[in-house]
Amino acid sequence: MRAASADTRPVHSLIPARLDRLPWARFHWMVVVGLGVSWILDGIEIQLVSASGFKETLGMSSAEVGFTGTIYLVGQVVGALLFGRLTDRWGRRKLFIITLAIYLVGSGVAGLAWAPWFLYVWRFVAGLGIGGEYTAINSAIDELIPARYRGRVDIAINGTYWAGAMLGAVGSFVLLDHSLFPANLGWRLAFFIGPLLGLAIIFLRRHIPESPRWMLTHGHAEAADRIVDGIEAGLREGGADLPPVDERRAVTIRPETSVPFGRLMHVFFERYPSRTFLGLTMMVTQSFLYNAIFFTYALVLQNFYHLNESRTALYFFPFAIGNLLGPLVLGPLFDTIGRRRMIFGTYVLAGMVLLVSAYLFKLGLLGAGTHTLLWCVSFFFASAGASSAYLTVSEIFPLEVRGQAISYFFAVAQIVGSLGPLIFGYLVGDGTQRDPLFWGYVVGSAVMMFGGIVALVCGVDAERKGLEDIADPLTKVSADGSGWLQGLAVEAARKP
Repeated sequence: MRAASADTRPVHSLIPARLDRLPWARFHWMVVVGLGVSWILDGIEIQLVSASGFKETLGMSSAEVGFTGTIYLVGQVVGALLFGRLTDRWGRRKLFIITLAIYLVGSGVAGLAWAPWFLYVWRFVAGLGIGGEYTAINSAIDELIPARYRGRVDIAINGTYWAGAMLGAVGSFVLLDHSLFPANLGWRLAFFIGPLLGLAIIFLRRHIPESPRWMLTHGHAEAADRIVDGIEAGLREGGADLPPVDERRAVTIRPETSVPFGRLMHVFFERYPSRTFLGLTMMVTQSFLYNAIFFTYALVLQNFYHLNESRTALYFFPFAIGNLLGPLVLGPLFDTIGRRRMIFGTYVLAGMVLLVSAYLFKLGLLGAGTHTLLWCVSFFFASAGASSAYLTVSEIFPLEVRGQAISYFFAVAQIVGSLGPLIFGYLVGDGTQRDPLFWGYVVGSAVMMFGGIVALVCGVDAERKGLEDIADPLTKVSADGSGWLQGLAVEAARKP
């Protein structure tokens, strides 16, 4: 419906500059709370599968329980790829409503499972929704938050995954206690934790507008102006003094309803090849390290430090707290010290601390507590770095392909990252040999530090800059009246 009513005539607009000059306000808190819940939901879902309270009820083997997590991750990849393109075509708002609804249905119905296959189907659907959330939400947040706050907000929101993981762990601890809830009921109730939270948030999302930036580039300039007018009016009513916007910051856009796949590849590999290498490297390195450590830390504690499953669960909380605090504490520095230096610092420091822990582990000088403490320190930095990977991919590519950039890079990272648990699970073995796992940690450290070095060399100084200053919209019209997309189309038409 939008595409049919889109106005494709060139338009001169100050909308991006007006959004970036806004002071922090109640509107921005609504965006953060309404959209940022996605990572909390993902953390809840991962923790629920790890708890595997459904294993006995559904008569599942350990391998089948593991496949429940795998099918959820596969759903995320498919959801990111499917909805990433749609969020660039249909808009951010429509997609962040649709994807949350898909998640609500998928996770809730999974709690009614009576057979493994039924659980697999709905865990896939839940993953489909969350994967779509990543693309639509990152795009919307970056386009609605003022430039000077964008880094800290995006990084903090991505870090709240660990708040969700802790919420899921606490919920599982209570609901899977058979003295409180029957074995066949507790895990089913646990699957409704996320949907109940999401159901409350979906009503808040109804009040979050479409991204005016997206609307501008898709032929809805007048509607975009009305949205920004409304935001500004609300701020003035609250006593805010909004300075005038420099007319020199205006952009001229010739709207396009979609970007063909061939032109998308041109953006990635011909127009911005170094940024593509940067984004892929950051996403893949953090995904590999995180999955390798997170999905095998319990095995390490059990096989090398001889903790039972109950005591192992207690060590999850300090690990999760360290991961949560990193983005919250370090996030503001990405807007002040800068993206390039902070990404380099967090990636390299995380790798170095992990390397030290690997050496002490090899010598047998660590206990369960000291090893967990070193993991906490390492992932305090790694969590901020991992969150900045999503921020980087989202802000360094043009608006018209932002959702797809996130989706493709996320999919590649998930596929490569899924090898981490497999490799490290093999290296843990039965806990009698430390050397294989030591070398695994060395490789993981090197991979993370390599990501930091690439960010230092190929990084983009995006701090406190408008998105249009970091990457020109593909639909932007230059001073001579030509546009990049139109010029590319003409060039393609001339080829035999």
